[in-house]
Amino acid sequence: MKELSINIFFSTLGAFLAAFALECFLVPNQIIDGGIVGVSMMTSYMTKINLGLLLFVLNIPFVFMALNEFGKKFVAQAFYSVGMLSLFVNFVSAHISVVTNDMLLSAIFGGGILGLGVGLVLKNNACLDGTEILAMKISKKYPYSVGEIIMFINVFIFICAGFLYGWEQAMYSTLTYLIAYRAIDAIVQGLAEEKSMRIISDKGHEVGQAIIENLNKTVTYIEAQGGYSKAKKTMIYCIVPRIELAKLKELVSSVDSNAFISIENVHEVYGTRYKK
Repeated sequence: MKELSINIFFSTLGAFLAAFALECFLVPNQIIDGGIVGVSMMTSYMTKINLGLLLFVLNIPFVFMALNEFGKKFVAQAFYSVGMLSLFVNFVSAHISVVTNDMLLSAIFGGGILGLGVGLVLKNNACLDGTEILAMKISKKYPYSVGEIIMFINVFIFICAGFLYGWEQAMYSTLTYLIAYRAIDAIVQGLAEEKSMRIISDKGHEVGQAIIENLNKTVTYIEAQGGYSKAKKTMIYCIVPRIELAKLKELVSSVDSNAFISIENVHEVYGTRYKK
């Protein structure tokens, strides 16, 4: 019940933020988002049908498509989130005035707030847009990734926006989408970006011990063999926050200046030892 209550709270907050971004920044300036939300905005503009109603009606079929993939809990929470988005869109349009008519400010702040809202909903096991669910279904039948399918869908939507609103609005819409995408990443993946490091050294255990003692980070030793030299080496694997990356590289170089270091981004890390 506690987990469910938290999910509902943040899904509600996320839906409100998304509605606020739509009605106070994007819709008044004819800037759209990608996906089903963008289709709903253009359809509402052409037909004068209530935007909140369109967001609900157009999203629901795609939400139910997720039943086999994600289960009843996800569908129920997504249904709730989409319903709240529809209600909040009508509430905000009736009670909160437009924040700005400046196109650039609307694209930047509208995209950022929209991404924040969508990210909160996604982080709490729900969704506000059925495009990704549709893309997952298509990717199972055709040799394209989910990301490629979503990109194709959104390119088509923004081209349609260019014909409907004008190409300047379409470019601002693309900017809004990119900002929202980055904001979603920041919420879902977190602002504290971790790095994974693979260190190959002739002094593997000395390097590992220095990392443990000086940075209080756990390491894993992996036995390796040089492909060219055939010499036995020790590879160290560890994960550190980005802020400690420079310090770790300096520490490794102080122990073995000839060490080989490979660094990659890590989106999520789980494990009690790492948190400690």
